Amino acid sequence: MRAFLCLLLPSAAWAVGACTSTASCTEWVTLAGGPTRSLVYSTYPLEMRNEHIRRALVMVHGANRDADNYFRTAIAAAFLAGALDDTIVIAPRFASNEGRGCADKLDANEVNWPCGGDSWRSGGVSPSAKNLTSYDLADEILRKLARKNIFPNLKAIVIAGHSAGGQFVTRYQMANKVHGTLGVRIDYVVSNPSSYAWPDAQRPSGEIPVPAPSSTPAASAAHPIRFGPFRDARNCTTYDQWPYGLKNRGGYTAGIPDEQLKKQLATRPATYLLGELDILPLGGFDSSCPAMAQGPTRLARGTAFVDYITTKYEAKGQRAVVIPLCGHNARCMFTAEPALPILFPKE
Repeated sequence: MRAFLCLLLPSAAWAVGACTSTASCTEWVTLAGGPTRSLVYSTYPLEMRNEHIRRALVMVHGANRDADNYFRTAIAAAFLAGALDDTIVIAPRFASNEGRGCADKLDANEVNWPCGGDSWRSGGVSPSAKNLTSYDLADEILRKLARKNIFPNLKAIVIAGHSAGGQFVTRYQMANKVHGTLGVRIDYVVSNPSSYAWPDAQRPSGEIPVPAPSSTPAASAAHPIRFGPFRDARNCTTYDQWPYGLKNRGGYTAGIPDEQLKKQLATRPATYLLGELDILPLGGFDSSCPAMAQGPTRLARGTAFVDYITTKYEAKGQRAVVIPLCGHNARCMFTAEPALPILFPKE
């Protein structure tokens, strides 16, 4: 595994209590020995000893790469959970200016994360730093959080994301190289992604019954979901290619064996938050043929995916939670009452 140096420069905004201003709660994360760097928002400095912190929430933004808005959402959730004082909230910014739909203004030496193709949301290689992938930044943030000399009482890390951020988290859950090595519990919260990396070539082959809002596994025993070979595989030849399946992977995941990814997918804890009303093709909905092979809506796709991995792959630590009255909206999903104990677990 390649080693990356991460140096964070704390702001004076953290003088008293949690920092909650997007104007001042930022740090530059220097990678690979510099000068390349990437921006994160944080409620507490990552380089200052803090004995009060008991958990961390790493919140990954959506397709607009608006880490500042997701930082606000995560802070709102922490406030509602009464967790601002003992939780460090971090929102990394995967800025991209690659000429394929991403036109973020990059600061001096700021890492340009990939926009299209094998993008930042699936561990793609940076076009400006070929030795870095987007998942390497997440790895390093988790390593920083796990240092006992800085956060001696931190017991749990939750990495969460909505929409494109949900895609980031679900694929990072199955692929990352730090889980189980840090001495800290890591949980993954996946909210309303447009697609998943299916572990094999099976896909839903019939109607996908959607459950009422609950915290039980998504599929009903009375109405099981049927799976089988994808019927339109001849016309939709990319349906099982990364990031929709495991074939032809690049970037961070390229050298990881398929069987290892499947095992990690099944054995690492994950909660899939599904909006009860996320049934419309809005908010960057992926209507490509490989995405449509997974189901007609985000709610249906999440329902089918969780049912499949919990039945065929016996993923014991996986569950789906349908959030009532929420559509494709991160603020609604993450500040809803059922989501709070998931994002801010008790010891």
